[in-house]
Amino acid sequence: MTKSVAIVTGAAGDIGRAIAARLAGDHDVVLLVDIDLAAAEKAASALGPADRFVAVACDVTDAGSVAEMAGRAAALGTVATLVNNAGAARAVSLHDTTPEIWRMDNALNLEAAFLCFRAVEDMLKASRGSVINIASVNGMNVFGHPAYSAAKAGLLHLTKLIAVEYGKFGIRSNAIAPGTVRTQAWEARAAANPNVFEEARRWYPLQRVVDPKDVANAVGFLAGPLASAITGVCLPVDCGLTAGQAELARTFSQSEHY
Repeated sequence: MTKSVAIVTGAAGDIGRAIAARLAGDHDVVLLVDIDLAAAEKAASALGPADRFVAVACDVTDAGSVAEMAGRAAALGTVATLVNNAGAARAVSLHDTTPEIWRMDNALNLEAAFLCFRAVEDMLKASRGSVINIASVNGMNVFGHPAYSAAKAGLLHLTKLIAVEYGKFGIRSNAIAPGTVRTQAWEARAAANPNVFEEARRWYPLQRVVDPKDVANAVGFLAGPLASAITGVCLPVDCGLTAGQAELARTFSQSEHY
């Protein structure tokens, strides 16, 4: 039988590694795709055997590089799950956003997902597979980083476009919108401001930020049979951030219960 393959882009990062580890339980091979091959190889070797966790260098913003990656995946089996996780945020405000930053953030956070999907769509048709786009709460509300946020909003719409047009092939397309995730990037901010997590958690109803495993568990659910009737949706994994803020509710209601 053909082996089932899961592709995770941006797999060398904390969230990508957690997703790769989670999908290994339901797939024969997990392709850890990253522009930094050494980092991807380190992540793959830490996760398990080389025949199950395969590191691949790929610039997901380059169509040629993505085509080569898809060829590697095809040589290993049939793609059953594509997780478009690669992303980055640059300028924190519109005032600081140059045309170059705008284009770079859109290329990485939106266009790359389109390129990766088109490159493996035939395999996804064959497997009646699943696409999971890692978006962000920034694509739903304004939390800074405008170019990144606009691209993530576009990614949410791309998710629906795939769901509607490719549903007839059995392909499901969903998105996950994480809130603040405790990653190395945030640890670096914590080094500069030791109170950053304490300052952040006050805005979250669950009084904590997201762990990479929280995102990975949501990916596992959406990729699996329990979500077989779910497509075209965005699942916030944000500890309640987009539901509302208790501090604001307390101010408006003047109730001590928030």
